[in-house]
Amino acid sequence: MEGKCYQDLEKAVWDAGICAGCGACVAVCPADAIYFRTGADSAHPVHCGYCKQATDDVPCGACYEVCPRASPVPATEQPPGDCIDWLTARAAFEVPGRQSGGAVTAILHNALEEGLIDAVVTVAEDRWTHRPSSVVITETDALIHQAGSRYAWWVPLVAALKEAVMIRKHRRIAVVGVPCVAAALARMRRSEHPLLRPFTRSIRLVIGLFCTESFDFHRLMEEKLGREHRIEPWQIRRLDVKGKLIVGLTDGRAIEIPLTRLEECVRPGCHACTDLTAREADISAGGIGSKEGCTTLILRTELGKGFVDDAVRTGRLIVSPEVDKDAIERLAAQKRNRRS
Repeated sequence: MEGKCYQDLEKAVWDAGICAGCGACVAVCPADAIYFRTGADSAHPVHCGYCKQATDDVPCGACYEVCPRASPVPATEQPPGDCIDWLTARAAFEVPGRQSGGAVTAILHNALEEGLIDAVVTVAEDRWTHRPSSVVITETDALIHQAGSRYAWWVPLVAALKEAVMIRKHRRIAVVGVPCVAAALARMRRSEHPLLRPFTRSIRLVIGLFCTESFDFHRLMEEKLGREHRIEPWQIRRLDVKGKLIVGLTDGRAIEIPLTRLEECVRPGCHACTDLTAREADISAGGIGSKEGCTTLILRTELGKGFVDDAVRTGRLIVSPEVDKDAIERLAAQKRNRRS
C-alpha cells in the first residue's frame, strides 16, 4: 500500500498481537529484511532495520500489502462463505499418514502427475521431533510421505514462496495452508503491486484447511507435552483435534487433553481470526462434516472445481455429495461470533 512500510506493519499488527504468522511479509520483502525467530519468541516476525522505503525512500509497501491482518477485507457473506459445491472425498490410493480421507494429497498428487502444477508449497514435519517447516515439494513420493495435518503451526508457510518463485523459478504452484495463509494469498492475487507480480503469476491453486486455532510448537510440544506430560516427540505417532487434543502414541495408547487446558499453547494471533473454513481459497478442506475416513471439500472457484474434477476423472479421487453442511455452518458461525 502506498506510503506504508514495515514500521506501519509493526505498529498495526506485530505490536498489536494479531500477527497470523503466515510469513507473507517475509516472502515479498525485496530486501530480505523480515524474518522469524524460532523457539519461544515467534509470535511475530522481526526486522533487521533496513527498509527500501523507510531507509532509502524507495516506494515499496509490499509487506503491508499482503498482510491478512492489516486492514483485512471484511467478510460480507455468512460463514462458511461462497461456494460452488460441497463434496465428501477420499483418496483412491493408500496415503499412510492421512488425517482424514487423504483427499488433499490425492488432488495434489494428480495435479503433479498430470502436469497441472510443478510445485506444492506446504508444511512438512520431522517425523522424529514433529518440528514443522515450510517446504517446496515437486515429487509425488515426497508429497505422500508428508501427508497429514499439522497442529503445531508456528512456521511461516508463505515464506517458502520466495524459494519456489524467486530461486527455483516455479510458475505453476499450489499452496496448502490454514485460513490466514489463504487470506494472504488472496491479497497477493488481487494486488497490482509490481513487486508482487511474480508471485501472483505463479500461484495456480490455493487449498485452505479448516482451522479453529493453531498451537505454538515450543509451547505445545516442549512445554505442555514434554515437561508436563513427560511425552517425548519420538513417542508421538500422530496428533488429532476433535473437540480435544488426542495424542496417539507409538505404543498404542492415546492421551486426551481438553482444549481448555491448551489455551496458553495457542498462537496469540489466532485470537484475531474469524475464519474456520478458509473462505478465500479455491478449495477448502477439513474433516468436519464427513464421516470417518473422508474429507469435506468446499469448492469455491471454477479453478478449484477443475482440479477436483480432473482427479476424479483419472480415478485418483473418489467423491460423493453426502456432507453435513449444518455441522460446518454451525462451527464456522461460532468461530466468527466468538471474535466479534
